Amino acid sequence: MGQKTKRTSKPRNTNGGVANSRSLVAIVMGSQSDWETMRHASETLENFGITHECRVISAHRSPQLAADFSSSAETNGFEVIIAAAGGSAHLAGVFAAHTTLPVLGVPMKSDALNGMDSLLSTVQMPAGIPVGTLAIGKAGATNAALFAIAILANSRPRLREQLWNFRKAQDERIRATKLP
Repeated sequence: MGQKTKRTSKPRNTNGGVANSRSLVAIVMGSQSDWETMRHASETLENFGITHECRVISAHRSPQLAADFSSSAETNGFEVIIAAAGGSAHLAGVFAAHTTLPVLGVPMKSDALNGMDSLLSTVQMPAGIPVGTLAIGKAGATNAALFAIAILANSRPRLREQLWNFRKAQDERIRATKLP
């Protein structure tokens, strides 16, 4: 299902360094060009040891694949889906329509409207089919991963502690910042 690629600067499957473990998070993106941004979500999950899988699936060019992947995501062991798309960004909404898993949408920056079209396409969902929409671009990709980690940490005390330690380290870096 969907494009799988090796560990390079392209979308890939990764297990967070744990052999033969199921992926907890699916990162799906509408096209290969979204990887440069979405790699930040993957790297963030890797830093926390979260098993995840990265795929290119298009809501418009491969709609059946999008429906099949999202409707079987829970059965396949996923607990959170991060969906990124640009322009007419319907991927997160299509996924949310086919699963009750949390779907986090990351709007991609676009040429036409600098990502505002993507943001509005992702955030404007009808009542009853929620998508948790993050910021446009790299910050959104990173925060989507951190939000997925927070969701997973609700039932994983060690992960919750790891997330608190991450936040504490951020605070310490800010406090240690010296200006001229």
